[in-house]
This record gives sequence, structure tokens and C-alpha cells, in this order.
Amino acid sequence: MSHYIHDEKVKELEIIANTTRELLVEELVAAGSGHTAGSLGMADIFTAFYFHILNHDPKNSTWPERDWLILSNGHITPIRYVLMAQAGYFPVEELKTLRKFGTRLQGHPERGRLPGVETTSGPLGSGLGQAAGIAYAHRMDGKKNRIYCIMSDGEHDAGNTWESVMFAGKYKLSNLTGIIDRNNIQIDGVTEDIMPLESLRAKYEAFNWHVLEVDGHNIEQFVNVVEEAKAIFEKPTIIIAHTIPGKGIPEIEFDYRWHGIPPGSGPEDVFKKADQAKSFLAKLRTLGGKVRSEHE
Repeated sequence: MSHYIHDEKVKELEIIANTTRELLVEELVAAGSGHTAGSLGMADIFTAFYFHILNHDPKNSTWPERDWLILSNGHITPIRYVLMAQAGYFPVEELKTLRKFGTRLQGHPERGRLPGVETTSGPLGSGLGQAAGIAYAHRMDGKKNRIYCIMSDGEHDAGNTWESVMFAGKYKLSNLTGIIDRNNIQIDGVTEDIMPLESLRAKYEAFNWHVLEVDGHNIEQFVNVVEEAKAIFEKPTIIIAHTIPGKGIPEIEFDYRWHGIPPGSGPEDVFKKADQAKSFLAKLRTLGGKVRSEHE
């Protein structure tokens, strides 16, 4: 049992994460658009943040003592919205308005439209610069808030990401923790085919970051490395979280074709379009073919 999180809490978070995946599928189907693979893959990490890690108050989203969670790869915001709704930032029923005209739940998060969304994202590669600036400002003001920035692996193709890596390393922003969703896919294929990223560890270490790697679906492990990051002084920390795109639906896991399309619009080599939503929910309700009662 972890020093930072007990077994019963881990089980509770695992159940929340799976419920979150079910709500995500329903949300994407209602929208008729949105990103499936990466959103499913990050359900465990967002669950850990909103239900265990973050110091935050859904009823007072601008609480000065809060931790800041910046989402750089904004296209996976549907999974963040599901966790925010469950945490109490807005009604769960509102999830069905994703990407609708006039909704607060935009396809990419927009600051000022929804309480708890700290920054606007869209162009990939921008989030770490925003987070580093926020962390630098907090340190100048003598504040103890933690700043977290979630990024995709594919957006490391963008040069402005590396400008921000240099900035945070130079200024030793130990209040900043980055999380890379290392799922190895992007919209056109496998990351290492399109623009090789490895060794990510060596690159970040060369820029004076503390590097941790973790199974992004092991909530206990993830909580532990976030706690370790808090103990690192004089360096920012990057957590390379190895995740499975499409996690929970074995037939679509690791399939880059599901990067940017919702159930009902995906490839038909396994599930017909008309059956995708129903089939996905059936898979999730048995934890990807496992007996659900094992986790309840």
C-alpha cells in the first residue's frame, strides 16, 4: 500500500475512471465529433487529479490557494469536462452540449467561458509556455501553489514547446510539473514514424528537468510520482506517463485512426458505425472484458 494513497481510495478512483469513460462515450456521441483515443487514455490521470491530487474548490474556482491544471493538448478536453462535471464544477447533464452552438463546453477549452478552465488552448505547443509563465509569476509573488501542465507527445514536434522547456529549466521552476501523455500516436500515425521523439528522458534532463516515468493507468503509481515531484527543489519535473490510446476498448487500443473521431464515425473493420457507441459502452461496463465486480 502506498504511503500517499490507501487501497480503498485507489479502488474508488478506478471506479470513477471507468464511469468517466462511459460518460465520455455518451458525450462524444451526443456531440457527433471529438477525440476518442487520447481522451480514453487519459481518464485515469484526470481522475487522479480531480479526485485526489489537486487542491481545488469546484464551488470557488478562483480560490487563490488552488493548484492550477493547464491542458495544452486541448483536443482531449472532453475527458477533462467529464471529470470537472463529476467533481462539481457544472451539472453532468451539460456534458451532452459538447461542441454545440453557444455551449460552455467548447471543442478546445476557453478561459472565461467555464469556471475552472484556466487557459485557452488550441494551437499545440502553447500550454507549457503558459504554465511556465504562471509558475514563474507565482514564485515571484511567494506563493506555494502547484502548477501542472498536461501535454501530448505529438505536440513535442512544435518548437515552442522546447522554448518553454528551456525557460522552465533556466529559472528552476520547481513549482511546475509537466505530464506528457506518451501514447505514441498522433493524427497521421505513430509518433516515432512521423517525427521521432526519443529519447524524451535524455532531452528533458539536458534542459535541467527532473524526469519521472510511470504507467499512466496505474493510479497509485501516478499519485506517488506526483508526490515525488513536490519534493524536488531547484528543478521543474516532467512525468512521462505511458498510456494506451483508446484504453478500455481493446479493439481500438493503439489505433491512431481513432485519434480525432467519435464513436459512430470510426473505422468499420471491427465495429459497424451504427454499433460503435453501444459496443464501446458494453466493453467499458465489463472493464474491457474483465469482470467488473473485481473492482467494486
